[in-house]
Amino acid sequence: MPQPIEVIGGIDTHTDVHQAAAIDTIGRHLATEAFPTTPEGYRHLPAWLRSHGRVLTVGMEGTGSYGAELARYLRANQITVVEVDRPDRRARRAAGKSDPVDAYAAATAVLSGRANGTPKDRDGTVEAIRALRVVRGSAIKARTQTINQLTSLIVTAPAATREALRSLTTGELIRRLAASRPDSDPITPAAAVKLALKRLSKRYQHLSEEIADADAELRALITHTAPGLLALPGVGTETAGQLLVTAGDNPDRLASEASFAHLCAAAPVPASSGRTDRHRLNRGGDRQANRALHTIVLVRMRHDPRTRDYVARRTLEGLKTKDIFRCLKRFVAREVYHHLTSAFSGTPSTPPTA
Repeated sequence: MPQPIEVIGGIDTHTDVHQAAAIDTIGRHLATEAFPTTPEGYRHLPAWLRSHGRVLTVGMEGTGSYGAELARYLRANQITVVEVDRPDRRARRAAGKSDPVDAYAAATAVLSGRANGTPKDRDGTVEAIRALRVVRGSAIKARTQTINQLTSLIVTAPAATREALRSLTTGELIRRLAASRPDSDPITPAAAVKLALKRLSKRYQHLSEEIADADAELRALITHTAPGLLALPGVGTETAGQLLVTAGDNPDRLASEASFAHLCAAAPVPASSGRTDRHRLNRGGDRQANRALHTIVLVRMRHDPRTRDYVARRTLEGLKTKDIFRCLKRFVAREVYHHLTSAFSGTPSTPPTA
């Protein structure tokens, strides 16, 4: 009895249509077809792949964006999904650019072993944290823009208004302007400025309430997901949320704490030459996760006695500040990784040693 053919799928994801391709285990192109990004399209795509043989795995571009829902659907149907990076410019110039070409390239990348990354699961509490952080981040940007606009208006306001407000702190300024009762008919520049300042202050208050609500919701979710993370020195709601989002709902996809450090751009990069033996900071990786580690290290250098003792000792040894920072970020990445993996696996965390 002949053995069923084994196939590998490749998917090029887009907003409205996903292009799928199928190849066999020696790389021969079997077929390609487009499917709409609808529940019906998600049902038909795996059925189409299975019509060509037994599906071993599927390589997909954009599992964290356009392909997020399709990746969830494929995993729910016991199909292994592999994250595929978009082709670099050199490869794209050589092979050309079209949706079928990209779909075949995704499948070929899996077959050759160039693509072997496990995508994030986006069906747990970490995905909920990510969604709330989007709202919080946009509210903070809008609030910063609001206070900048308010300050600018005060600078150009008539002298009487400017002198009455210029010495106030931000909190006092917002409270006074929000409680003010300007003329509702802005027929003069002075009246218009007062009305604009009141509206901006009310907007500032509304955004502050929105940020506070998001912080409370995020803290509850983070505490439920990784209880020990917020207890670490220097780790707050913002940094903990970012590190959880970076790791995803399945941190076990990261082979080791070294891979998590590399993902956070906290793994040392060799920069030696001749008699000089040194490492430098990694400029790649998830820059937002690296920023979170940077913030944690800054807080610890100011308030954590153990970190301050470490900085003093390494400074006496002749290490530069940037190199001390690199060491500290690497240590924090190791510490966070152990807390994340223990939280998701249910096993107690073993603190790393410096």
